[in-house]
Amino acid sequence: MPRDHRPGKSIRVLLAEDQGMMRGALALLLGLEADIEVVAQVGTGDAIVGAALESRPDVALLDIELPGVSGLDAAALLREETPDCRVLILTTFGRPGYLRRAMEAGAAGFLVKDGPVEELARAIRRVLTGETVIDPALAAAALGAGPNPLTARECDVLKASANGATVADIAAKLHLSESTVRNYLSSAIGKTNTRNRMEAMREARQQGWL
Repeated sequence: MPRDHRPGKSIRVLLAEDQGMMRGALALLLGLEADIEVVAQVGTGDAIVGAALESRPDVALLDIELPGVSGLDAAALLREETPDCRVLILTTFGRPGYLRRAMEAGAAGFLVKDGPVEELARAIRRVLTGETVIDPALAAAALGAGPNPLTARECDVLKASANGATVADIAAKLHLSESTVRNYLSSAIGKTNTRNRMEAMREARQQGWL
């Protein structure tokens, strides 16, 4: 559960965003709110947990697509390492699969970046009361999209197939046999209704399953 916050006490926020200009603008705008203080800023997913342990934020505001650990994976790590910290995902990519994964990782909210900063500030305050804050349009889309049909291993194989990796490359990276890799790829292609593994990977990314 979130900590109690007395009226007038600043809400401590950690901001994780890989684009320096966006990160600086968000920090500046949030800092104009009388009850919000940005206590840490990081540009990579790998730096999130360490910064949170050092600065002890009340809310971690995380982008999804970060260098290193993704914001979704970082959310799960923060749940283990700093359980008092509430996580709010803020992303350009409003994909239903991302929303489902964020909730599974323990995030308290999910917003897209095209909203006004006043809405973001309200969301930060609301998650501290125990509310879950989700972009309404994305919530409706997620309900209609259905669950991720891919298994965790099929997702791993699709991720590993990026950048023109061969079946042998994927097998070596994931410590699988080449025949097993081919089976996973074939299954993923079928479940995504695509023609080949590259199309399957693109479709899975578009849906937010990877």
